[in-house]
Amino acid sequence: MNRVFCTLSIAFCLLSIVLYFCQMIDKIKALAKKYAAEFIDIRHYLHAHPELSYQEFETSRFVQNKLYAFGIPFEVKAVTGVVGLIKGRNPGKRIIALRADMDALPIKEENDVAYRSTNEGVMHACGHDVHTTCLLGAAKILRELKDEWEGTVKLIFQPGEEKNPGGASLMIKDGVLNDPAPQAILALHVNTILETGQLSFRSGKVMASADELYFTVKGKGGHAASPQLIIDPILISCHLITALQQLISRNNNPFNPSVLSITSIHGGNTTNVIPNEVKLMGTFRAMDEEWRFKAHDIIRKLSIDLVHSMGGEVDLHIDVGYPCVMNNEALTTDAMKKASAYLGKENVSETELRMGAEDFGYYAQQVPACFYRLGTMNKARGITSGVHTPTFNIDENAIEIGVGMMAWLGTVVEI
Repeated sequence: MNRVFCTLSIAFCLLSIVLYFCQMIDKIKALAKKYAAEFIDIRHYLHAHPELSYQEFETSRFVQNKLYAFGIPFEVKAVTGVVGLIKGRNPGKRIIALRADMDALPIKEENDVAYRSTNEGVMHACGHDVHTTCLLGAAKILRELKDEWEGTVKLIFQPGEEKNPGGASLMIKDGVLNDPAPQAILALHVNTILETGQLSFRSGKVMASADELYFTVKGKGGHAASPQLIIDPILISCHLITALQQLISRNNNPFNPSVLSITSIHGGNTTNVIPNEVKLMGTFRAMDEEWRFKAHDIIRKLSIDLVHSMGGEVDLHIDVGYPCVMNNEALTTDAMKKASAYLGKENVSETELRMGAEDFGYYAQQVPACFYRLGTMNKARGITSGVHTPTFNIDENAIEIGVGMMAWLGTVVEI
């Protein structure tokens, strides 16, 4: 009899959980649909008023005003960052952070739309207007349903994702992960190669670290017709670039993704004069923190030894940037499962590895993290431009999905 009673009790509990999930999904979807037009208007305002990294003063004020209107307490962090707090039932039971970035890029927009950027030469070309909109929308829904979910949701609107040292690092230094400390953190990012209505997740390695390389190769300039009298920094630079391209293929495990690209060469300004120096710039990316810093040492040694062997000198500065993004396996698996319950398993896929970088990696070093992708492409409507392009745009039907998903995961995800 006791065994039967226990079995029935377990079945009843499971049924209760399923019913709760179904009811919450229906309520969140209904509110996301109800407020969809409002959320799209918010996105239009943000898109039309982009601000560069660490200059998001008006954007910050806009976010603060919205949180105030929603009845959500907030505080300012790292000058332009905003942190809101929504408490549900039993607020100490679970604390989940949801993050959005707010900065734009120095790109001149080419879209012919009513909400085109009004700040010449600055554009929301990476979807941060969408990210901020989705988090504001989720905040409104979570506040409205606060008596129907357990725990606390911390809303993190951060500056400066696009520029070192990364707004995430500044927010962390300013205590964003304290009082209360989240048990997990999640963020979404637009995906321009994924159709609207779909999401993608990936456990473990997701995005690469990103470090900037700055070389000044010094020689002895002179007349181009008398190369025997000079030390040619252009020739030395050519050898250095070639040698750097071999660094990864002959020092790194081929199963460990890594990229080194020299992206800029400046030296000389006429045909018959060899300059005194050449400046090179580039980027180094890795998916493994140990290899990343080992590679820095190899880059330094290789550069000095090679340039010296050809009679020159070299100054090298490695601007250490964002760490790689590592998604917590347990959290991501659960988020993917919950996303499938919300959207349908057929609409949730695995994210491909990317050598792009994200300062969300700083959060992932401190707290179990999940960085996932929101599909925004619509081939039928010609919405296919990639991020960081002057024609980037999204299918705005994705906003309703992004808002609802952030609200849903904020209430149910487990670690």
